[in-house]
Amino acid sequence: MRVLSWNLYHGRAVPPAHRPLLDEFATLLNGLEWDVAFLQEAPPRWFVELQRRTGSTGARVLTSRNSFGWLRGRLADWKPDLMKSQEGGSNQLLVRSGDGIADHHAALLTRWPERRKLQWARLDSGVCVANLHASAGRPRNAAAEVLNAAELAVGWSGSLPLVFGGDLNLRPARQPEPFQRLRADFGLYDPTDPKAIDHLLVRGLEVVAPPRRLPAEERELPGAGGGPIRLSDHAPVVAEFLR
Repeated sequence: MRVLSWNLYHGRAVPPAHRPLLDEFATLLNGLEWDVAFLQEAPPRWFVELQRRTGSTGARVLTSRNSFGWLRGRLADWKPDLMKSQEGGSNQLLVRSGDGIADHHAALLTRWPERRKLQWARLDSGVCVANLHASAGRPRNAAAEVLNAAELAVGWSGSLPLVFGGDLNLRPARQPEPFQRLRADFGLYDPTDPKAIDHLLVRGLEVVAPPRRLPAEERELPGAGGGPIRLSDHAPVVAEFLR
């Protein structure tokens, strides 16, 4: 089972591309090897098209700034780097390789300063997955959200295997305690690397290939001025597990 986690940065690039990048994100996602993709900061309006272009099925949970979504989407398509996060956000789970989503739950983790939600699903294969984007710039808040999410995900999963992750906004080198508690209290291990904030942790599955960040050049494209741009300000994280 190959799992990918990627914060899409609201569909933008670094440095700014000043144009919509759905085609580029969809092409890169489709070309990567994964059975389940955890997406954060994903433009809500991209959900159906990402499924179509990657040959997947999925589930979506709206997060922050989604009032007047149709208007926000129109403005973001016109000026994505002006709208930035104001385009509205979502967490998305995409599933392919013949698997599907048998059950799906969401839980509100916090309303302030931005709405954060846990997204959980039980796949047809019997593996459970949990995707979240914890608060940025507030490690104490993020730790509380992550531990609360882990408790909920483990409770919903029961004895079934679980892959838990996303953009946790916690670095093990700086905030080791939440990861120690995830292992000790919930059997979830191991973080991507000491400096990473995007993680895929697992319980009940054999780790075939531990989580790792993909090299930056794998998401680079030529920019309008000739220099490269990188899709998102986050690297995709990939891992492989065996039941």
